[in-house]
Amino acid sequence: MAGTLSEKFELIIGGRETPGSLGERRTLLDPATNRPLAEAAVASRDDARAAMEAADRAYQESNWASDDGARRVRALGRLATLLESDLERFARLETLNMGKPLRESRADIAYVVRTLEYFAGLADKVEGETIPVPGPRFDYTLREPLGVTVHIAPWNYPLLLSIRSVAPALAAGNAVVLKPASLTPLTAIAFGRLAKTAGVPDGILNIVPGNGGEVGEALVDDPRCRSVTFTGSGDVGRRIAELAARRFVPLTLELGGKGPAIVFPDADLERAAKGVGYGIFGNAGQMCWAASRLFVHESIREPFVDKVRAIANGLRLGPGTEDGVEMGPLVSRDQAERVLEYVEEARSRGGHVVAGGARVTDPPLAEGNFVRPTVLTDVPAESRAVREEIFGPVLSVASFADVEDAVRQANDTTYGLLGTVWTRDLGTAHTVARRLETGMVVVNEAPTTYPQTPFAGAKSSGLGFEQGARAIETFTRTKNVVLNLGAPKKRG
Repeated sequence: MAGTLSEKFELIIGGRETPGSLGERRTLLDPATNRPLAEAAVASRDDARAAMEAADRAYQESNWASDDGARRVRALGRLATLLESDLERFARLETLNMGKPLRESRADIAYVVRTLEYFAGLADKVEGETIPVPGPRFDYTLREPLGVTVHIAPWNYPLLLSIRSVAPALAAGNAVVLKPASLTPLTAIAFGRLAKTAGVPDGILNIVPGNGGEVGEALVDDPRCRSVTFTGSGDVGRRIAELAARRFVPLTLELGGKGPAIVFPDADLERAAKGVGYGIFGNAGQMCWAASRLFVHESIREPFVDKVRAIANGLRLGPGTEDGVEMGPLVSRDQAERVLEYVEEARSRGGHVVAGGARVTDPPLAEGNFVRPTVLTDVPAESRAVREEIFGPVLSVASFADVEDAVRQANDTTYGLLGTVWTRDLGTAHTVARRLETGMVVVNEAPTTYPQTPFAGAKSSGLGFEQGARAIETFTRTKNVVLNLGAPKKRG
């Protein structure tokens, strides 16, 4: 097999690893060198249907959903333990496939471990309730799993954003079909193997990487699909919503963002600059919640921009597997070109590039997909670089005069995923947090989330939410039962 990884990466359908019905394979490239890394099986429409059939059969026959949840608690708990013990291998696989520094991949895999632990703890607590009703009646509800749930994951956090929805779906008793991104399927496939070892029944977790327009649509359009979770672009999200609407299939969509970072003059500016830097240059800016629009109070604009520029210029770039690397390559050549197109568009409209704005041309990094951390100033508000999600290490800077001005500019976007606010004043913090049209707000910290806190967007950033205790309800339906107990019998 081509590449540096000797193991085979196949589809996982019904507990069996298979090259797929057509035997098609994709050569995956190391983003740091663009040299072959591994080959992975590519699913077809027939494979998608086979995965849905296997999932449905397992749901009906495995008793995964029919007990009190203890089996799911144990299996998900074992899966968390196995993954934690193999964390370094998974982190390295994630870095090789996607490009991010190992320290970030380690944090991502640790987050997956915690997610599994969290939802394992909820798997035996999927409970109904009793409801008082008139007369000699007893009314109660049941929370039942949906059946087969479909999960379509992106490439920027390959395993984390897969398991964020897969874990609660499994905890609720569903069978799952996961389609990881075609560019980054390796950790999802490795996770599928681990799930089998942990005792997840064959067919309860199926992995089918493939083309979204073919495999993704086949999964969503399959009559056995009872729920869809998708993270990705707005255009694809709308297409999935159209397909799901035909059969009224419930769906959760997370469709990106154009996050504001608002810095007030009373903030701890050193800490804020570091947080702003991480919020846009972490994962090379390939984050749905990236704080890609900086709004800084006019009284501190120049010194604060200098601090952020120094951070951008000081980051060490390189392959994610090397010690000390702070920012890795973008995931592909196409993504690097796309990001730089936004920079050129901003420059053509009068914007100034005060840091970065170009590929790395020095060897040996010139072979990879490295784009220098970029800071743009004086970019017109109508520029594509300000309006659209770039998904790269590009920060646009604007200033504001007061709270009203800051909120107005921050909300002037079709997106509404996450905003960050930097201030020492609690009144300002709470006021701005309430008025931002976002699903999440973080104060005095870079973008942050936890398995127990809801991850949600507003406006064009998506529909529904993930994470948190109530996320498990997304993968259940409520059934109401009313019993007429009749009049009590008279004693003779």
